[in-house]
Amino acid sequence: MIASCPLKNNYVLMKKKIGVSYTEVNSLSYWNWFTSADLGSDLELIELSFQKNNTEDIAICDGFVLTGGIDVAPSISGGAEEYPHRPESFLPERDAFEKLIYTYAKKEKIPVLGICRGMQYINILEGGKVFDDIGESANALHKKAAEDKVHAVILEEHSLLHDITGQLEGLVNSAHHQAVHPDHLGENLMANAYFSDDEGVIIEGLEYKDKSNTGFMIAVQWHPERMKEKENNPFSQKIKEQFIIEVRKYEHH
Repeated sequence: MIASCPLKNNYVLMKKKIGVSYTEVNSLSYWNWFTSADLGSDLELIELSFQKNNTEDIAICDGFVLTGGIDVAPSISGGAEEYPHRPESFLPERDAFEKLIYTYAKKEKIPVLGICRGMQYINILEGGKVFDDIGESANALHKKAAEDKVHAVILEEHSLLHDITGQLEGLVNSAHHQAVHPDHLGENLMANAYFSDDEGVIIEGLEYKDKSNTGFMIAVQWHPERMKEKENNPFSQKIKEQFIIEVRKYEHH
């Protein structure tokens, strides 16, 4: 008599994958943000990188994190070639690779979390523009020095970001010298968070305006992955938790 082998012994659980885009700075912060408790036995992180040129891995992901880092090349963003705090060189290969990620995610309605540069690039890819530099007085409040700056944000009531965080205001960390241009928001994008002072308004978050036929997308100007006491700050923890929920819910078409 041949013993029957239960199917479950032959079944290998395929983990869902969160694709984290390559960044040249502080990359470990993103990987450490997603703890083993967050990922459980069913999720794993993979790096998506122009250096590896692993475009084939984009199609196996169930969620994407577009990370912070170097300014998007002005030739893509429509910005000036020379401007204050311009990096010595750009990474157009990274820009091209992340365009592939976002275009695929949008087409397949895969959850996306954009962080800092990632938010700005989503706006650019949707036809919007960014300020080349927000100016010295704004940089004093927003641009990273030895550490991230900290400032207040105000959320749009009834926005997805408000629903996720349960907050209408709070404190976030800041490390940027460019910003989404409020007069040039991308197609179907709305601002969901702002910084405001006597100098003007800076957009601190984006989401889709019409969400009826889109995947989940939240983008923030701050760095939730490296906030101090991030586990207790809803502008980090709640965003991460909701993103993970959306990744687990996502089913490939």
